Amino acid sequence: MLVLVLNCGSSSVKFQLIRTSPEEIEAGTEKKLARGNIEKIGMTTSTVNFQAEGRPPVKETPVILEHRLAIERVLTLLTDPNVGIIKDRSEIGAVGHRVVHGGEKFSRSQVIGDEVYRQIVDCCELAPLHNPHNVRGYESARELLPNVPHVAVFDTSFHQTMPEHAYLYGLPMVVYRRHGIRRYGFHGTSHRYLTYRMEKLLGKPASEFNLITCHLGNGCSITAVERGKSIDTSMGFTPLEGLIMGTRSGDLDPAVILHIMAKEELTLHEANTLLNKHSGLIGVSGVSNDMRELVKEASRGNKPAQTAINLFCYRLKKYISAYYGVLGGADAVAFTGGIGENSTLIRELSCQGLECLGIQIDRERNEKLNGGEGKISTDDSRVGVYIVPTDEEMVIARDTVGAVAGRL
Repeated sequence: MLVLVLNCGSSSVKFQLIRTSPEEIEAGTEKKLARGNIEKIGMTTSTVNFQAEGRPPVKETPVILEHRLAIERVLTLLTDPNVGIIKDRSEIGAVGHRVVHGGEKFSRSQVIGDEVYRQIVDCCELAPLHNPHNVRGYESARELLPNVPHVAVFDTSFHQTMPEHAYLYGLPMVVYRRHGIRRYGFHGTSHRYLTYRMEKLLGKPASEFNLITCHLGNGCSITAVERGKSIDTSMGFTPLEGLIMGTRSGDLDPAVILHIMAKEELTLHEANTLLNKHSGLIGVSGVSNDMRELVKEASRGNKPAQTAINLFCYRLKKYISAYYGVLGGADAVAFTGGIGENSTLIRELSCQGLECLGIQIDRERNEKLNGGEGKISTDDSRVGVYIVPTDEEMVIARDTVGAVAGRL
């Protein structure tokens, strides 16, 4: 089956065409046939990047004013005889949609029918910055590909196995019952992919090991995976909680924002923007939200850049230690995401001092495997430390096949 994977944001569409099936999943012979993205939708400076296997890459700057036109352009490129990979859009067997928030309604991926669609729309209240765009992408794709199944794959569903004591906050229960205020967690498809890959790297099923997964990019989260199930994760009601991120503050005393709002006379919108857009690495360093730039600046003696790096690694170290305790010990720690896969320094600093937990990084392996996949801990480290490049699109494609076949 050919699965078109769509990830629709406010002004972007990321896509991949993946050939997969239950048999290919089992054999590990799935294949990515095309990929790309369309950025700046709604502007006169839209950009299109497209690459099909064995064909010349495409870079365009057309005017694309809305998501339907963007997805139409994707389908046109996929079927273009010069740069595409299929003869007709009817060859696409299903469409998998990334949906950020499934609330408590969805613990697994679902074929989108009328009721599932309504429930996804209901979840827009919980993720007003993400779900509406996911919904718009689905509506557009359904118009263009009306005769194939469409499947929603939720970022939050992997974390629906968290126990009550992990997902509840210390607030009056009436707030939870009325408004769904609880920890949901995000990056679920990435943490789930890491769990799958660690089965291969450790040579045993997930039911036989405990794992700490660290997704580190512009957005960051860490998850405690017990016997294949998420039992705690750092992101909470929104993706703001937890680790320090590129532009997000992560954990802080909730009274801090109330104090700042009073002192600076901020509106709710301004306070939200402060926490989500102007905090984290960019806020502390005053230089950049890009860890690569901060490492360069720190090497030149830029103290605020070094402070931002130190805060980032310290917070990550605290979470690794906490989840080690929550799990009652871990068999492995896995790093992924742009920072997790590509920053030798961040991996080293985040594990420094954790020898007491049996976590020891081999510096040579850490450097040699940077950007790749494999074990970077010492041979005598009780806890294995790994780099695992994530592949959320493959998870979406697999779940699409599973949902269509009724195997989830």
